[in-house]
Amino acid sequence: MTQWITVLGSTGSIGCSTLDVVRRHPEKYRVYALTAATRVAEMAGQIAEFSPRYAVMADASAAAQLREQLPEDCVTEVLNGDDALVQVASDERVDQVMAAIVGAAGLLPTLAAANAGKRVLLANKESLVMAGPLFLGAVKKGGAELLPIDSEHNAIFQSMPADYAGRLDASGIRKILLTASGGPFRGRQSSELNDVTPSQAVAHPNWSMGAKISVDSATLMNKGLELIEACFLFNCDADDVEVVVHPESVIHSMVQYCDGSVLAQLGQPDMRTPIAYGMAWPERIEAGVESLNLFDIARLNFEAPDEENFPCLALARVAFAQGGTMPAVLNAANEVAVAAFLREDIRFTTIPALIKKVMDQHSVVSADSLDVVLSADSWARATAESFLQEESL
Repeated sequence: MTQWITVLGSTGSIGCSTLDVVRRHPEKYRVYALTAATRVAEMAGQIAEFSPRYAVMADASAAAQLREQLPEDCVTEVLNGDDALVQVASDERVDQVMAAIVGAAGLLPTLAAANAGKRVLLANKESLVMAGPLFLGAVKKGGAELLPIDSEHNAIFQSMPADYAGRLDASGIRKILLTASGGPFRGRQSSELNDVTPSQAVAHPNWSMGAKISVDSATLMNKGLELIEACFLFNCDADDVEVVVHPESVIHSMVQYCDGSVLAQLGQPDMRTPIAYGMAWPERIEAGVESLNLFDIARLNFEAPDEENFPCLALARVAFAQGGTMPAVLNAANEVAVAAFLREDIRFTTIPALIKKVMDQHSVVSADSLDVVLSADSWARATAESFLQEESL
């Protein structure tokens, strides 16, 4: 039976990898809708190949540019804005939604997909970081299937019992081992990081990712956000998750059991593997990824994360421990800080300093509604922007 899929963030790295899996299995998957922010030319190319029912751009200007590039007989209807994103994520004809919009912008359509009972392929970790209890409540109420697509959480999912009881101890699990590559600056001291450039920060040694996620990997914030995501996904505490730096990025994460066993998922650093696993689960399909040659790898290394020189991971632990609106504030402040760094307005080492300053100013309240979460997000962004104007930062 053909499955119809909406790809939120189709022109990004995850979106393009998803479409490659679709391309390999035209008998199994059809594209219902594609969405993007501003990449008009890339979207036009995807429409020409996949003929979706809808294409959604972030704003009216980008949508107008896209319409001009499409042939008159094009079957795709071009829409724009948040309401359109929600529409294509929740339409009754859609079976699966790849949630690959980076950042807080992905929250509303991903939440809509959960409420509508879709199979949600979650690559947008911010949905859980910002509004974990609300999002999981929507999954349960809507009868959705939530499958993690981040390589680490997908690996944990694969390494857990098929009948995971929703608690680590009830499934004989002692600890989750969340792997991290360490990023391009692993081993450097903070004094060596003052003058790194955006081009250096986005040059990840193993993965091909967008600029924002690449910078998050370099600061270890990506691992902090993933730690929070893991706690919500697998219903555990931060103390149950140990971050392990594994520079080769061959083991994508592990689960440690009470009998001394450690189960791990290994594979190439290629997102098509977890994407294909999520799309076809509980079956497996060909993803276009070469199998590992263990003789070529020869050696695997592990070390503890350096939270002194890369404090973003510790900030994420603090945010999760405080709970309520603090994870949303952490995420928003980080998005502002990373954007400023990519514009070369601040130094790399200013990113955690700005985040901490915003967090220190925040009074945590219960994140018991979407309005509260979005209000905290807006407050954090405005506060971070105001701090950016201070010379002392």
